[in-house]
Amino acid sequence: MVTITKKILFVLLTLSCISSSSVVFARGVNIDKKPIKREFSMERSLVILKPDCMKKHVAGNVITRLENAGLCIVACKIMQLDNKLLKDHYSHIAHLPFFPEIVEFMSSYPVMVMVIEGPNAIARIRNLLGPTDSQQALPGTVRGDLGTYKMRNIAHASDSKE
Repeated sequence: MVTITKKILFVLLTLSCISSSSVVFARGVNIDKKPIKREFSMERSLVILKPDCMKKHVAGNVITRLENAGLCIVACKIMQLDNKLLKDHYSHIAHLPFFPEIVEFMSSYPVMVMVIEGPNAIARIRNLLGPTDSQQALPGTVRGDLGTYKMRNIAHASDSKE
């Protein structure tokens, strides 16, 4: 069984507490409500489809790429990020001079927060997205095809299990 990392657990708990609607879990149970038997090790990763993705209406494109790569959405919610949640999430860079710009951008429009599952999911998602700076991302990657520049790069993805 896959253990949920502290960061993903924090996000899921935060998501479920923010509004009256709960996080939707779509994987791990079949029609008969019996657990699905997995024959290989799974990994989970946090992915946030950023405001530029949502404004451009390309979330479906990104999700299709993830699913076509054999990855599954196991939790998903559209939400408006606030300063507190952003400060917690980006605590490792909150002291940097560009942090207020990140908060302004990430709170400017609703985002889609997802937990993605699959074998070696973290590395596979990061490869699908391409480098953080969209201008350096190759065509065929999400950021290379859809992103604008470093911050407006369509999606945030975890870079480690932590």
